[in-house]
Amino acid sequence: MEKKAPTRLYYLDWLRVLAILTVFVYHSTRFFNMETWNVKNPTWYPWVEVWNRFATTWLLPLLFVISGASLFFAVGKSGAGKFIKDKALRLLVPVVVCALTHALLQAYLNRLTHGEFSGSYFQYLPNYFLDDFDGMGAHLWYLVVLFVFSVLLYPLLRWFRGRGQSVLSKLDGLLSRPGAVYALALPAILLVVLFDYESPVIYQNAGWSILVYLWLTLAGFLVVSHEGVQASIERLRWLSLPLGLVLAGSQFFLLTLQHYPAFGTWRNALGWGVRALGSWCFVLAILGFGRKHLGFNTPFLKYANEAVLPFYILHQTVLLCVGYFVVQWAIPDLLKWATILVISLPIIMVLYEFLVRRFNAMRFLFGMKLKPKAPIAQPQEAIASSLPGRLPPA
Repeated sequence: MEKKAPTRLYYLDWLRVLAILTVFVYHSTRFFNMETWNVKNPTWYPWVEVWNRFATTWLLPLLFVISGASLFFAVGKSGAGKFIKDKALRLLVPVVVCALTHALLQAYLNRLTHGEFSGSYFQYLPNYFLDDFDGMGAHLWYLVVLFVFSVLLYPLLRWFRGRGQSVLSKLDGLLSRPGAVYALALPAILLVVLFDYESPVIYQNAGWSILVYLWLTLAGFLVVSHEGVQASIERLRWLSLPLGLVLAGSQFFLLTLQHYPAFGTWRNALGWGVRALGSWCFVLAILGFGRKHLGFNTPFLKYANEAVLPFYILHQTVLLCVGYFVVQWAIPDLLKWATILVISLPIIMVLYEFLVRRFNAMRFLFGMKLKPKAPIAQPQEAIASSLPGRLPPA
């Protein structure tokens, strides 16, 4: 029988950290692209728009695949009740906290910069709770969606880890064959070809429909379930990378260089199909290179992996607050971007280190595991009496 995957895949930890840092960089460029956002620079640039569209092709798909891979290890540890409770504490508590606190800053800056409000932050507060309240925690919609996916997929994944192990083994055997892992793109291709991207039936965010993200979460579970599938992905990395690049260029030509093709036309179907396949190729390339070069642990990885969720929770609010002032400066726009990036990163890390990481109450609010309580010191006499060669006091 094929050897099971190890209990800790350090390359997935590295990729999670690097992906969240890429999300940070991606959001730092949204001041300067065409798409509307809470705060915008007066001038936008086509090359930034190209980068943004390229990033949305693979960035969120990668995060959902990594999240699905994490479910492989989480599902078998406890029953359904504890699993759902753990997911709710880790994913939903930070969303509620954000919705009630720093999401207000994001909404205020959005109204302020778009000329829809002119008063102070404290004057705006009633408006937020009456008109603008965001129960998804602004950019934390990803955590809400991941919680829903975890609950929906739990019965299937638990079955795979139990009575359905033979079915999972057969799937793993098929996916381990040369090139077979590319077939996991087929459900996503069908979804984007058969359903209109603008349809409310398949609500979309960050470039893809919610149903595509659901499939990618399940695909992440499948690709880490056996060593043979991961080994196949690693072997194919040098094929997956150029395929992803070629398909990315092709989807730009089919969907953006001319007028956007209407749903139901051959160019729309081909463009979205190519985009879905290219996205999966990029994800496979990243997983393959990660497994080849990032399969090690370090103290930095341990620190960074714990900081990932609080960093993600804080990053957009800090970027918007810093960017609100910087985009008004009379300096070159490239320098504006660099300034926003350089100022925001240490602010986020200082907030994490001195406001979140060290206090259990804050760790709970940011979805982190609590620090264990320090052991109670024994009385000095008890310690002395336990030493070899010492008699208890008379």
